[in-house]
Amino acid sequence: MFLRHIQQSYLLAFTLSCTAPAVFAADAAPSSGATSNDTLESVIVTATRLDAARNGLSPDTGSSTYRLNADDIKALPLGDATPMNQAILQAPGVVQDSYGQLHVRGDHANLQYRINGVTIPEALTGFGQSLDTRAASQINMLTGALPAQYGYRTAGIIDIHTKGYVADSGGSIAVTGGSHNDRELGADFTGSSGNFSYSLIGSYLQNDLGIENPTPERNAVHDHTEQGKGFGYLSYILDADSRLNFMFGVSNNRFEIPNTPGLSCDPSSCFALNGVAMDAVNSASLNARQNEQNNFEALSYQSKVGDGFDYQVALFERHTGVHYFPDQVGDLVFNGIAANIERQDEEVGAQADASYQLSSSHTVRTGLYFSTERFTADNSSLVFATDDAGNQSSAVPLSITDNSRISGHTVGVYLQDEWKATDKLTINYGARYDKVNTVVDEQQLSPRLGLVYDLTASTHLHVGYARYFTPPPTEKIDTTSIAKFADTTNALPSDANTAVKSERSNYFDVGVSQEVGKHLLLGLDTYYRKVAHLQDEGQFGNALIFSAFNYAEGRVYGAEFTASFNLDKLTLYTNLAYSVAQARTVETGQFNFGQDELDYIANHWVYVDHDQRWAGSAGASYRLGATQLSADVLYGSGLRRGFANTEVMPGYTQVNLAANQSFTLPGIGKLGAKLALINAFDKSYELRDGSGIGVGAPQYGPRRAIYLGLSKEF
Repeated sequence: MFLRHIQQSYLLAFTLSCTAPAVFAADAAPSSGATSNDTLESVIVTATRLDAARNGLSPDTGSSTYRLNADDIKALPLGDATPMNQAILQAPGVVQDSYGQLHVRGDHANLQYRINGVTIPEALTGFGQSLDTRAASQINMLTGALPAQYGYRTAGIIDIHTKGYVADSGGSIAVTGGSHNDRELGADFTGSSGNFSYSLIGSYLQNDLGIENPTPERNAVHDHTEQGKGFGYLSYILDADSRLNFMFGVSNNRFEIPNTPGLSCDPSSCFALNGVAMDAVNSASLNARQNEQNNFEALSYQSKVGDGFDYQVALFERHTGVHYFPDQVGDLVFNGIAANIERQDEEVGAQADASYQLSSSHTVRTGLYFSTERFTADNSSLVFATDDAGNQSSAVPLSITDNSRISGHTVGVYLQDEWKATDKLTINYGARYDKVNTVVDEQQLSPRLGLVYDLTASTHLHVGYARYFTPPPTEKIDTTSIAKFADTTNALPSDANTAVKSERSNYFDVGVSQEVGKHLLLGLDTYYRKVAHLQDEGQFGNALIFSAFNYAEGRVYGAEFTASFNLDKLTLYTNLAYSVAQARTVETGQFNFGQDELDYIANHWVYVDHDQRWAGSAGASYRLGATQLSADVLYGSGLRRGFANTEVMPGYTQVNLAANQSFTLPGIGKLGAKLALINAFDKSYELRDGSGIGVGAPQYGPRRAIYLGLSKEF
């Protein structure tokens, strides 16, 4: 597998030259009757030309871009059945966390997903992935000082390109099975008819390791999951310079919450429940569950006017929901609260991006983003009454309903100019203005500056500055009513502050890349971010749902080294990242902390819970005839733990191996087989131990697992 690290301004030129043929179609409309080869070629050329124009709407001058193409995805141990977050983990500076979360460059999640240039509104935080890797022909991750086009979630832009126009209809179907009773069925269908083309993806997965195991055992207890995903992309070429696109995605994921066997229960550690003996409650038999649904649709119109003006306008809608079902008896006895929690969020909006080549040295880009959002939280909780000292005073639970509604809108505009100052120097300068009125009413003007300088034909330097504005994620605002839970086992301090603020930061990035011959590319990138109202989040309740809060200030800095090598049948890559993420003074969500921690954090720079000093990844792929052998390695020095995150989890290394084989059977045709070994050396490692800021339970990485897959193209 070959992970490409591109930091140069020639990325745009590279993309255009690789995807846009020199011959443009004069007329894409097919004649009546049979489609001639000339007409078909004209349609393909037009589609490819429009793809190149769409990609040109999104510059990356001054930022760092890491690419995973179709061959790279296939070389992953599980191929395109790899969950999206696991595929992104191959990029430098990406740290894995429990519940499928990713952290990029010391930021807590804060990732933005785009498909073919259209922003996909974020889903409610859960365990499952809402996007299927099968839909991607290429995955780009942009980090650093981003151009003015990118706002809101800016730790990393996950830019997904889907499959383009194909002349012949076809597809594939694949089945995978293996450890933890894993069974997965995936299929994709692509095709075209005249000016119309389509790509449809679907998958269904079930296994017994849906969430990280809270114990070091090989098999988790009560951890079954069922996950279904679908994606579709439809495109119709209207004429030689315009087309209409429609895409949709749906996911429905169901999880059992894994149990920790052997937990003791006595009056000093548990709560009394009328009619239930404490010693009769078995921690291995609890039945808490969580369901997650997400769907989105986007309709876009793209047009190319003349040789210099390109634009795309998109309308989108997204609905997402998370529902936590408690084990009523178990949660009451062990936690003193059994909360049935349902969160839903619906967002509709529009996005417009345009590019105009003002002259041979200036390309001006502008755009607009607008969305309106409605968030609902329905909480029905059983709790116990307490006395003045906070001790349980009754074994009969009380029922409390605590529902809330939040609505509002977000609007952003940007203007930027990509200036080819000299043959060696490219400068992208601009600004964006954002205003949000949801859980906060705030705004900011954010200047951006990025430049790339070719020191030599093989040495390229990039420098960037960005002012960022990050509104709080609406669904992670704790809307718990303090008054309703007074004098109960879920009581909160009266001075609780849930008014999470928008994060504001200044981001600086400097990097250099060096080509060594034709096959080796080296890169070094450094960054520093100074933050006001640094946002973080944690799992503070018994439900595995996250809540956001602010530190008053933060500082994040680090460096990344990358290397990639490609020679004929052999590809190699390695990444090593160093990061420090610190914060001081909790200014919102104080009720989630003990007073001793609040006092310590107010007077010390503390490491945030997602800080990890070192992160690394490496991989290799070699093709020998119809056989492809591949391996990848993940390394982490350990996330934070302990009082005020003053301690560090042990480091870990996970090695994955895979072999792909193509063969032909009489009467069946060409087949593909994959054998994958995850955590080949069976290293038992702990991502979290249940301590630290906002960490509620221990989570272990996967033990050794083996998977066998079979695929058939048609």
